[in-house]
Amino acid sequence: MDLEVAASEDLVFEHQGGVGWITFNRPQARNAFTFAMYERLAAICEQANGDHSIKVLVLRGAGDKAFASGTDIKQFREFKAPQDALDYENRIDRVLTTLEQCRVPTIAAINGFCTGGGAGIAAACDLRIGTKSTKIGFPIARTLGNCLSMSNISRLTALIGAARVKDLIFTARLIDATEAASLGLLGEVVDDVAALDQRAQEVARLLAGHAPLTLNATKQAVARLQKRLTRDEGEDLILMCYTSQDFREGLDAFLNKRAPQWRGQ
Repeated sequence: MDLEVAASEDLVFEHQGGVGWITFNRPQARNAFTFAMYERLAAICEQANGDHSIKVLVLRGAGDKAFASGTDIKQFREFKAPQDALDYENRIDRVLTTLEQCRVPTIAAINGFCTGGGAGIAAACDLRIGTKSTKIGFPIARTLGNCLSMSNISRLTALIGAARVKDLIFTARLIDATEAASLGLLGEVVDDVAALDQRAQEVARLLAGHAPLTLNATKQAVARLQKRLTRDEGEDLILMCYTSQDFREGLDAFLNKRAPQWRGQ
């Protein structure tokens, strides 16, 4: 099976009535992302930029356990050289920037776990709706010992503020829907998956009927207000984490389901 076919099965795109539905379709892995899925997501956003019959994109996870639990950890086994770490974070930056800058409004319909790269995807969307079972966080300080890209840090800081970004990453905790709503990570919270699908559909149809240039201009204006660190400004931090003994230890510990022994090296 080639990568394009695999990606299309793991990330399903349907378009009806002006609304494009993007479904992360790996429920057996809590919808963890493969590299091919990241590329597929970017390609769909590019498609929406050129296809004016698409008015809104809704992102959701298959099943009832997770929106997306970040990058599939097995992908990191292929890292052999420092450039692999830089290439990975450059890929994530490129994909999430493409999502964030997509011409049409984007809605993250979040049920269950929304962690790591999954939370990064949600933060790059324009609107976020959760359920009572939503759990959001960046637990990297207790799992792999890696770091977020400069774009992710910039985006999160603009969204919830520097102190809250530090709190979430330092404590490595997953926050519930109530706290996420209070921080601004969720715009609203509904009861369950059925209510989430219904509400996402309602909001998507509402936005699809509004003036597209007004929505696009607003997206661009907000983006221009936000200062972003460049990739070069953060390469030293990425290399410090991804090329460390701690990262290798975190990866091995995660895959073998044991607690990592951090050394700060």
